[in-house]
Amino acid sequence: MAPLVDIAGVSYRYPDAATAALVGVDLVLDGGLCVVAGPSGGGKSTLLRLLNGLVPHMYGGRISGRARVDSHDVLRTPARRMATSVGFVFQDAERQAVHATVERDIAFGLENRGVPQAEMRRRVDDVMSRLDIAHLRARAIATLSGGERQRVAVAGALVLRPRLLVLDEPFSQLDAQGGRALLALMLELRDSGTALAVAEHRLDDLLRVADDVLDITHGRIRGPAPAASLAASLDSAPQVVRLCAAMGWTPTLLDPDAARSRLAHVAGRLVARTSPRAATGNDAWRLDGVVGGPGGVLRGVDAAARAGEVVALMGDNGAGKTTLLRVIAGLITPSAGTAWRAPGRVAYLPQNPAALLFRESVEAEIAWTLRDDPGHRPDDPEHLALLRTLGIEAIAGCDPRDLSSGQRQRAAIAAILCGLPRVALLDEPTRGMDGAAREGLVRAIRSLTARGASVVVATHDSDLAASVADRVLVIEAGHVNDLGAPASALSGSRSRATQLGALFASPGPVTVEDLAALLRRDRLPVAAPR
Repeated sequence: MAPLVDIAGVSYRYPDAATAALVGVDLVLDGGLCVVAGPSGGGKSTLLRLLNGLVPHMYGGRISGRARVDSHDVLRTPARRMATSVGFVFQDAERQAVHATVERDIAFGLENRGVPQAEMRRRVDDVMSRLDIAHLRARAIATLSGGERQRVAVAGALVLRPRLLVLDEPFSQLDAQGGRALLALMLELRDSGTALAVAEHRLDDLLRVADDVLDITHGRIRGPAPAASLAASLDSAPQVVRLCAAMGWTPTLLDPDAARSRLAHVAGRLVARTSPRAATGNDAWRLDGVVGGPGGVLRGVDAAARAGEVVALMGDNGAGKTTLLRVIAGLITPSAGTAWRAPGRVAYLPQNPAALLFRESVEAEIAWTLRDDPGHRPDDPEHLALLRTLGIEAIAGCDPRDLSSGQRQRAAIAAILCGLPRVALLDEPTRGMDGAAREGLVRAIRSLTARGASVVVATHDSDLAASVADRVLVIEAGHVNDLGAPASALSGSRSRATQLGALFASPGPVTVEDLAALLRRDRLPVAAPR
């Protein structure tokens, strides 16, 4: 019997592209869960688009080689026919919605196939329940948070019961509960015979359960192979994998519990700094008793931050993180309470970077931001350094619409952070970012705060919060709670603990660098005696 996916010698180049997006790809998959890893712009999305025929039929370009999926010749089968076998969820879930309301949007594919009404209702109800979004049934798509939209897009693909489900960064905007629900459903689907191909940078949980992992860089693939054999070389390796490299442990561990046993001899002796780094500047913004936003999501928010301080804003999908950022930016006026910020430019990155990018090049976007600032020019060394820090200097002359999702994200960040904003508000900035890009973002944020900017990062990415934040704020039930420094907020039994932080009692180390520094400080051995 032929394998589900059989790709041989496929090379592909987008129209007008200088280099090939896929180079001599050979890939055979016959079920299970395959994780597609690799750097931003390396070819992950292009490979996934090949699986359902969007490449080459919708994107054009030049392709060679052979590709068969579910016995369909991809190069000769229209994408609409491929869709009967392959369910697809795009990186940009915002662009996948067809109908205005959640229930209708999920049912769209079933309506196109003429599924009877009673069966359609059963299947829509089932998938909404399994993804924990039944409460969103009557909501307008336009009112959903990014994470909620992502779950709706996944539901729209799952309801069709495809043989192969292709997911392009499905965890990028999900909160912890949504991520757990999606992972459990993916495993249930795998066990019932549905094959899955999942491109992701958030690999903490996926690597442990993957049947195969492949890495794609510059259009060339390594694998598929068992996760443990590739994990240490992956660009976005989880903390426990990076911990093994830092400690010199072999073989590479994927399960945090295995690392916990290795560190049991020092776990009770490591106490991390619990007080946030002192911010020396004056208040940059302040909210007092703020009420408002869609559906009155903010119900009396008190919060403030100083110049030179980084605040991580966390909370579940739909809790009000984006609304709070927009209140600080002055884009939403509270219905009660007061919102104040110091004079100066506010830089705001929305969840969807495409909403910002409308010029012909990344350079032009920067020039547009600086158009009214006589003190800055787009070719200033400072701006070129920002492009280098974010890893996009080489694509500064490119049209943002031709970039990968992660590259567009970095282009949008460069466009808003150029110059020196007084306040920078970043909504899910690591969406689509690989490990190197995340490190560049951390350096860019630290450079801003060193020059006196106040930065607020709304994120589900605990690793990012641990790496860059001075304080962690959590929004729940319309109110904001200050959990203090990451060592306290992201360790122990906290629901948003990092993979490493969960191995220690709070307050404890929450990054690999934190742990290494504490071991050196206290002169403790790096591994339990054998």
